[in-house]
Amino acid sequence: MSTTRLQRSDWPGTGTASIAQIPALEAQGLGVPVLEVRGLDIEFRSHGRHVQAVSDVSFDVLAADRFVLLGPSGCGKSTLLKAIGGFVKPTRGEISLDGQSISGPGIDRMVVFQEFDQLAPWKTVLQNVMFPLRVAKGLSRREARERALETLDKVGLSRFADAFPHTLSGGMKQRVAIARALAVRPRVLLMDEPFAALDALTRTRMQEELLRLWDDTRVTLLFVTHSIEEALIVGSRIVLLDGQPGRMRAELDAGTFGLDDVASPEFRRASARIHELLFGEHTPIQNT
Repeated sequence: MSTTRLQRSDWPGTGTASIAQIPALEAQGLGVPVLEVRGLDIEFRSHGRHVQAVSDVSFDVLAADRFVLLGPSGCGKSTLLKAIGGFVKPTRGEISLDGQSISGPGIDRMVVFQEFDQLAPWKTVLQNVMFPLRVAKGLSRREARERALETLDKVGLSRFADAFPHTLSGGMKQRVAIARALAVRPRVLLMDEPFAALDALTRTRMQEELLRLWDDTRVTLLFVTHSIEEALIVGSRIVLLDGQPGRMRAELDAGTFGLDDVASPEFRRASARIHELLFGEHTPIQNT
């Protein structure tokens, strides 16, 4: 597999732990692999022929990671996320969570999709968040209500608990979807381009709120995007996918960029380096 790992030194000034320092983090319990993807191929049958979506992808997601799958449309990143979610069966390879092979969907991997209409329209905001707590977690109505209200407060939607989804903006619907996912306290939160359909200002605000929520919960996050800027803001580590079928191009230490760093020289250099890797001339790279 032609893949490289880029560390902190590849774009000076990011001020973060590099990939080379991950073993030191394991001693603190922060570098333990939660999710392991090994040699993954995903193929679909279409009109009598096989279409390969993903080829030979391998990576680890660590505890409390903000792990981003970044690549252009058609490179298989959403298909890969759906396989991790248990909705798509790999042709070859293995996906394991805490050492256990994934064979189907589970409450330990909650998904937030791009579409706004992922909420039950006949349920209120509170009822939407309570639903998986009652059905999948088996909590009592009182326990589910308390946890749902607590989580809605974290996303700033407590006063909209009795509202129905059709009365909410797109950004608010996504916040409800995030609250519903976080309320069950999943092992990994999977997000498939959740802000792609939002306007630029709302998208920026949602990125900021997601980082605040992560800082509060330290949930292990697997985030799919085709935006280099969003990947650098949201991610602590980034895997670049390209091609059809999608293959790993690089695994990057993303740094500690925030929204205030977007105009900085370091951020521009990091963006340019990723753009070069994705869209520049692809010369052979030695595995590291």
